[in-house]
Amino acid sequence: MTESDCSVGRDVASNVSTFPFTIRRTLWSVRRTLMPPFTALVHTTNDASRLGRTLEMLLPCSEILIADHGSTDRTRRIACEYGVRVVDAAGGDAGHFVKLARHDWILCMEPGESINESMQASLFEWSRLGTADLASEAYSVRVRQQNCGEMWVELSEPQVRLVPRGWQRWRGWLPDGVESAICLEGRLLRFGLS
Repeated sequence: MTESDCSVGRDVASNVSTFPFTIRRTLWSVRRTLMPPFTALVHTTNDASRLGRTLEMLLPCSEILIADHGSTDRTRRIACEYGVRVVDAAGGDAGHFVKLARHDWILCMEPGESINESMQASLFEWSRLGTADLASEAYSVRVRQQNCGEMWVELSEPQVRLVPRGWQRWRGWLPDGVESAICLEGRLLRFGLS
């Protein structure tokens, strides 16, 4: 498993797209004493057409980590254009990739998912809590899923997505639910394949 060199093949025009990363780094340095920083973890396999939407709204995250499972399209290049850390994901279970994160809290997302402005605000508020003020072992989110083109459906149960690094319960690449998880305000939006 190796970390991608995202500086290879960059030109002046692609440096513009590192803007969200610059903001993320700046906010972290200003708030580092107050917030429990967290990493967004996204597993990808040939998700170039869906990844940009996911990365656009993750400004509250101190780090974004892509675990790439052998993409042959532009997935890795797009991730690098956003200033994201990319690791080759040959082997390993979900818990292994969580350990590669630089921070103790992990927001797990899938390509093609995004968060609305209300969820973004909730994550900014959550990140301002001191470590002693965290009220849950895990946090869940409500999910709206796009079906059949434009029809949106609200899933009945919130899904656990924000977990500590030592989380042991996984369902594939996503955390498995627990009843004690506190639900954050806002929505995670799961876009259908186009």
